Amino acid sequence: MARTSYFSAFERMVAARYLRAPRGEGAVSLIAGFSLLGIALGVGTLIVVLAVMGGFRQELLGRILAVNGHLGVASADESLRDYAAVAERLRALPEVAQATPILEGQVLLTTDAGASAGGLLRGIAPADLRARAIIAGNIRAGSLADFEGEDAIVIGTVLAQRLDVGVGDRITVISPEGRTTVFGTVPRLKPYRVAAIFEVGMQDYDGGFLFLPLPAAQLFLQRPGMVNQIEVHLRDPDGARAGAAAIRQAFAGHQLSIVDWQAANTGFFQIVEVQRNVMFLILALIILVAAFNIISSLIMLVKDKGKDIAILRTMGVGSGAILRIFLLCGAAVGGFGTLAGLGLGLAICTNLETIRQALMRATGTTIFDPQIYFLTRIPAVVDPWDVAQVVGLGFGLSLLATLYPSWRAARTDPVEALRNE
Repeated sequence: MARTSYFSAFERMVAARYLRAPRGEGAVSLIAGFSLLGIALGVGTLIVVLAVMGGFRQELLGRILAVNGHLGVASADESLRDYAAVAERLRALPEVAQATPILEGQVLLTTDAGASAGGLLRGIAPADLRARAIIAGNIRAGSLADFEGEDAIVIGTVLAQRLDVGVGDRITVISPEGRTTVFGTVPRLKPYRVAAIFEVGMQDYDGGFLFLPLPAAQLFLQRPGMVNQIEVHLRDPDGARAGAAAIRQAFAGHQLSIVDWQAANTGFFQIVEVQRNVMFLILALIILVAAFNIISSLIMLVKDKGKDIAILRTMGVGSGAILRIFLLCGAAVGGFGTLAGLGLGLAICTNLETIRQALMRATGTTIFDPQIYFLTRIPAVVDPWDVAQVVGLGFGLSLLATLYPSWRAARTDPVEALRNE
């Protein structure tokens, strides 16, 4: 009769009986139970950690690209004079969703109360700032409708706290590029009125960026009719290189410098990727330790079932069937542990914020402080490929752990086994 599966009904029945714990053999079943629990915890923890780190990357990447754009298009001499025409041509490209002329400069901010802080001044057209959703949709005080004229400025919440200012207050902006006089170089300074305060949720932006209307920034930085670069938002952020190639082709003959977001933030995302890989390796050790427990439990099971193996061999059961019986025992422990870990990990990822709130209420402590992590909630993005890798790792290590004990069981000499009883 043809076999319908790799394991016969007889082999499955014997393996199921061996996995149950008869009286006097509780130690073997206990070790197998700990192995199953260890694999479940390892798989579940690894799924949660990878989901959280993937969520962090996605959240931070989304905020960085929303503020800075996907591509930076600049002139070879770091100044664009015909920026309006260049921006219009960029917007006409099918790959480009938005093109925004930007003028940047490092400045120092002071108040009448004596507070001071450094920042990056960005000149931008008022209409372009209102069209930037991450700023316009996160105004905490004031209104972008007042972002007009020569004395309006928009700052982040962290910077406002450092300077202890609010909407309507005045801050003095000082440029290190001073003007030359007969008495030497004198820093340029000008007071501005705070029109609005934004909060995008990242310390670097909320504490270091300030916006001026583009004409006012050009006047203050002494760059009349010029910008540093044009920030380009693409329709497909992952197609940054293809978008850069399309822009180079469209502006063939022009001396333009194009920097994509991957090159501009390479250090940051390399650190995130290294941390992710290190966490994967560290947490994979939990699964490896649980796999070693499977080896221990199966070796003990083979030793305890030596007489049974000998009897089965004398009854005509082949060594291949014995091998498959113990393979099935170890695979069952690893398989059930992996499935339990998969369910545990997905359940935690789905209810992560609820769990965090419950722990905060129970312990009275702040878990995942937004002031430190820049985000108000723990992000978790479950990647099916990551889950498949973790499940494959858990089941693969479990299956490998069964090979040696199963081979030893198949090599058992029935005569020697019965002689020792």
